Order: sequence, then structure tokens, then C-alpha cells
Amino acid sequence: MSADRLRVLLLIEQCNPDLPSVPSVGYQYFRTICDRVDATLITHDRNRDALERVAPDQKIFYISESRLMRRYYHLVDRLTVINGRVNWPLHNVLAYLLYEEFNHRVYRLFHTDVRRGKYDLVHAITPMMPRYPVKLAQACGQTPFILGPVNGGVPFPRGFGAIARREFSYFNFLRGLGLLLPGYRATYQKADRVLAGSSYTFGMLQKRFQLGDRLRLFYENGIPTEFFGRGAKREKGDRINLLFVGRLVPYKGADILLEALAKIKPLALSKTQLTIVGDGAEREYLEALTQRLDLQDIVEFAGWVPHSETHRYYSQADIFCFPSIREFGGAVVLEAMAAGLPCIVADNGGIAEYMTPNTGFTLPLHSREHLVSTLAEKIQRLVEDEALRLRLSQGAIAHARQFEWEHKAEQIVALYHEVLAERRVFSPAEALI
Repeated sequence: MSADRLRVLLLIEQCNPDLPSVPSVGYQYFRTICDRVDATLITHDRNRDALERVAPDQKIFYISESRLMRRYYHLVDRLTVINGRVNWPLHNVLAYLLYEEFNHRVYRLFHTDVRRGKYDLVHAITPMMPRYPVKLAQACGQTPFILGPVNGGVPFPRGFGAIARREFSYFNFLRGLGLLLPGYRATYQKADRVLAGSSYTFGMLQKRFQLGDRLRLFYENGIPTEFFGRGAKREKGDRINLLFVGRLVPYKGADILLEALAKIKPLALSKTQLTIVGDGAEREYLEALTQRLDLQDIVEFAGWVPHSETHRYYSQADIFCFPSIREFGGAVVLEAMAAGLPCIVADNGGIAEYMTPNTGFTLPLHSREHLVSTLAEKIQRLVEDEALRLRLSQGAIAHARQFEWEHKAEQIVALYHEVLAERRVFSPAEALI
């Protein structure tokens, strides 16, 4: 085994530079880890076109799906989209069959190579839900196996029942079915390391599996280098630009932001401009709410914007507002920090864990009304206090550096070496078991 070029098998079912959210995160892990190890990627065939364009020389195995699963894929979409909103608890349950075919085919094609020691280490990165098994872990007797980062399960906060119901929270009992999936417990018991993407998920997994030091907190999201920097300095006399980036669905809280904006003092309001980047089922309602609150002159709906183009919106903003009440990862907060934006976020889930007193404000979730009023208070404070905005801007950039993708990849590879060193120390004892 070369100390510099480990042979790593990466399982990243969702790995696509052209898609948002988990597929994009999966691709960033692949891209940056490949620069540091001899990596072989296993991914779904639906990612082939995008990956062959950006990584034509990498070792990639594409797992195709059966004709039946292709039909089922479209059926799941039809069954789980209601009035333009996705019923995610139901979607994740029904979509498991799609993953299981991938999971089974990966095992069938690669378990012999893993058992024979062709790879120094196996790392399963996606799916990131903490309730999916990885069958190939069964072949990792002498080969270290790392799982994650996995993240999820964060509950809706008390006092936000109306929003929870609009997000189909009454289907959340389906999450418990993951405990019954074949190989689920064995996946975690086999893992040399499990990476949890939030403190909530960390606590849940520790309670469920008693993983001890094998469980590590490791936030799944990172920041591309191009997000760092503020762009051109704003001239005095310009309005203070607020920014929201996210899907327009109930739990993201764009309506809460609009109501908060309507509550700030008229003088401060006259100095502000809000841009909402994103689209979704709530857009028509949000546009009507903007008219009802008489904010149409200072609120712009930019619509859906490709991720590669969102940087210009960050660079033109002064304050980032993201009152999402239930967020697992919240990469947009990291991107805003990298662009030097003071952030105001709700204190629930992963996004609050990114924050420090030097990057902005986290808002307690006592009730919807309290969130609206505290958000209005913090917006007004930042609009009126230029020195505070500057201090938090500098703090945000400094804090965000640790989330740069290149830095995260270095941490992952260091973890590989740590696990392999442990295996070398304990292998004689393991051989006697």
C-alpha cells in the first residue's frame, strides 16, 4: 500500500455536478478526494453524462437500473408530489426500492474485489439519510469501511405545527421503518467510522447504536473556493440588500422573512431591498403576501437560478436572512458566510451549528410570532449599524474558511490514514477472534 496514494472505493450513488443538494455535495467529495487518493467511484448511471463531461479520465463504474425501476422512478414522483410540494417522508420510503437495486448490484459486482483486498478502504458517502443500509459493508472484513456524513431526522420545533402539517409531518412515523431494513444495523456495527452531519444526528445515532469513538461530527456541506470574497465594494447611499436563497416551500420561512421586513421601522425599511432567489410551490402565495404587506417596491423574486450563478447574488448583498425552521445541512448559509454576509438564521438543525457570535445571529424558535419579531429586530439592527455589519462580515469569511472543500477533503484523507493505522495496530488481535 502506498502511503501517499491510498486505493479508495467511493460509493456515491448521487454524484452529479449539474444537480443541486445531495448530488452536488456528492460530486464535491468525489472531485476533491480524487486529487488526494487513487479513487474508484461507483455511482448511478443517471449521472453518467455529467460526470463524463467533467471527469472523463477518472475511474468510474456506473450502475444501471432495470426497466422496471425506471418506470417505478417516475411513479414515485407522481405519487409523492401533491399540489406542487413533495411529500418527502413518503418519497423517501417509496424511493428506497430504487436505492436497494443499486445497493444490491454494487454488492454483487464488487464484494469479491473488496474481500480480496483490492482496495485499502471503502467509503460510502450517499445516500446521506441515516437510515439506509450499505450491503457492501458485509464484504469489509479486512478492509476498513467508513460511512457518511449522514444527516437527518431533525424534528420540527414545537410551536410550528401548522408549518409541519403543510410539510406532511404526519408521515414522519415512516422513518421508523428504516430500523427494519435488512442490513441496516449491520452497516453501522461494521463501520470503522460513522460521520454525522449535525449534532442532532450524532446524538440519535449514538443512542441507537452506541458507537463510541467510532462516531464523529463532520458537517456534510462545504464551500467552493469561488464563493469567497465580497466582490465590488458598495457605494455609500446604496440600499442595504437583504438576500434569501432557497426553495420556496413552507419550512424555509420566506413568508416569515416578508412579515419580519414589514415590521421594521419605516426609516430602516426605506434603506432596504430584499432579493429572494429560488422557486417552488409557495411562490404565488409569497408574491401575493408581498403585495398585501405593501413591500412590492423593495422585494424582488429572482426565481430559480443555477447554482453556478448564485455567487453574483451573494456578492451584491449585505445581509443573509434564512429563517428555515428545520434544516439539516443548509449549504446556502456557508456560501453566504464565504461571501462575507452577516447571517440571521433560525436556531434549529445544522444551520445554527455553522454560526458563531462573530458571524451573525441565531434566533430561538419559541413560536412563529416570536421568530417574526426577533428576525425584524435583528434585520433592523444590522441595517442601522454599518460597523456591526463590517465586523460580522469579516468574522463570517474567517469562519467559513474551515468549510472550504479542499480543506474538508484533507480532513477526510487524514481520517482514512487514522483508520488504517488503527487497523494495523489491532489486526493481530482481530485475527484471533
